[in-house]
Amino acid sequence: MNYNNWQISLKDSDRYDLNNIENYIKTSGFEALKKALSMNPDAIVESIKKSGLRGRGGAGFPTGMKQSFTKRSCDNCNQIYVVCNADEGEPGTFKDRYIMEKNPYIVIEGMTIAAYAVGATKGFIYIRGEYEKSIQSMQHAIMVCYQHNLLGQNILQGSFSFDLEIYIGAGSYLCGEELTLIESLEGKRGYPRIKPPFPAEKGLWNKPTLINNVETFSHIPFIITNGSEVYASIGTSESKGTKLFCVSGNVKQPGVYELPLGITLRELIYEVCGGMEANYEFKGALIGGAAGTFVDVTFLDVPLAYETLKEKGATLGSGAVMVLDNTTNLKGLLSNILEFFKHESCGKCVPCRIGTTILYEHSKNISNVDINWMLQQAEYMAKNSLCPLGQSPILPIKSFSKYFNN
Repeated sequence: MNYNNWQISLKDSDRYDLNNIENYIKTSGFEALKKALSMNPDAIVESIKKSGLRGRGGAGFPTGMKQSFTKRSCDNCNQIYVVCNADEGEPGTFKDRYIMEKNPYIVIEGMTIAAYAVGATKGFIYIRGEYEKSIQSMQHAIMVCYQHNLLGQNILQGSFSFDLEIYIGAGSYLCGEELTLIESLEGKRGYPRIKPPFPAEKGLWNKPTLINNVETFSHIPFIITNGSEVYASIGTSESKGTKLFCVSGNVKQPGVYELPLGITLRELIYEVCGGMEANYEFKGALIGGAAGTFVDVTFLDVPLAYETLKEKGATLGSGAVMVLDNTTNLKGLLSNILEFFKHESCGKCVPCRIGTTILYEHSKNISNVDINWMLQQAEYMAKNSLCPLGQSPILPIKSFSKYFNN
């Protein structure tokens, strides 16, 4: 299979320097925006719904539904915001950084189309502070878009106006969660909010707010240009389009790959990445980063899609694939994951503040008794923590216990 045929987020980035707007325009850049501005906003939302695009940040929520909820929440309001979540803090995940550095204009185009669809006039890109090159790339692209009347007042000499700016995060993993990100964007400490209300109802400064991540926005121009049917023809029955997979570990060609959803782990490792390095044997993988799930060799032929992994008790998450081999210290890896959660806990709620600490302490020398006790604690945390951080340890602990506790 020629996997280069399945490029949406990274289209033409291997042939052109797409930090140059002339090159981006040469590859049909901003044609989708031109087309969108001639459409009824409701028709755009409906097209995104029919495409089956799901959020690429980890949760996989239908993007068109999120747009619809945001639009519906503003019957009598005077402001809607669009926010791009580029606070990519999931260990093993570096796809959004790759898009911002390789193809920044596609993010801006997708955000502008989404803003027009929901009636927003102001947007923010929240980028983690460690991503210096991404920040520079996006700042330059925004400046150039203003110069070319692709942002600002009366875009492309039309009636729609949209302003966009960058907000730099301070390195908190927790701010990757949308409501915590909003708190930070408002200038507050990055503490989670209680849901509901959700951002679509009361988000940034209590106004309806559409939040998607970098990869999600980068798919919107393709859908508008080619139609929802073409997009929906890629992938599986419930997981449409392509996905960026960040592959790390002892494979011959680690890196970022854009592939159709539904590709198997075997195809990803042995065809796309060239197989395992010499003297290393595949043992399993950690899919989705620290907040993901361990899988073993029985998953090699399971399609990498939201529904197929869920059926098996696993999660696709952000698309990170950490390949594990016969030399990997799996108990040490689990302990590192739990230490990460302990370090990143904001401490606002007791189940997470105390729970992450005791889980890490017990992970240093795991026995069969300890893992069962840790599962009980993690289940309690999942039911009672305020935000996804405290709800996450159950995923790696449960899957580790199922496949590698021997």
